[in-house]
Amino acid sequence: MDHQYTESMPETASEADLIASELALPVFRSILNRIGDKWSVLVLVELRQGPRRFNELHRALDGISRRMLTFTLRNLERDGLILRTAYPTVPPKVEYSQTPLAAELRETMDALAVWAARNGHYVMEARAAYDEREADETHRQEGAEKKRKPRIPSQQAQHPA
Repeated sequence: MDHQYTESMPETASEADLIASELALPVFRSILNRIGDKWSVLVLVELRQGPRRFNELHRALDGISRRMLTFTLRNLERDGLILRTAYPTVPPKVEYSQTPLAAELRETMDALAVWAARNGHYVMEARAAYDEREADETHRQEGAEKKRKPRIPSQQAQHPA
């Protein structure tokens, strides 16, 4: 691959060490787990367009169950990334919107989307090559097992009791 990285790398070894040590922190890991979650990112992307009701989000996010959407919304609210506003109407009206904290995350999500668009074909090529190697290896192992002679269990001598 004649791929050039265009993103900036840490300028010094100590800066890289600092980043690496932060990656090990439980708080960082928990935040990364939330942001790296498939549904959390998609919910945040949907909420960029403004406040949305539960059913609007559910219709917009193909494949998400109502239970998973509820779970995701609660976790995003807990992390301060979305705001849940309940209006005292009959029937009750609830809207979800991004907080300023989530809006700040937008630049990072946009950068990730740009990276994925720019490098997606490299990832797909790597996956295909890996899958082909794994399939070849599995095929070789299956062929080797067929060539082996079947083992017949030895008969144990029967001893009178």
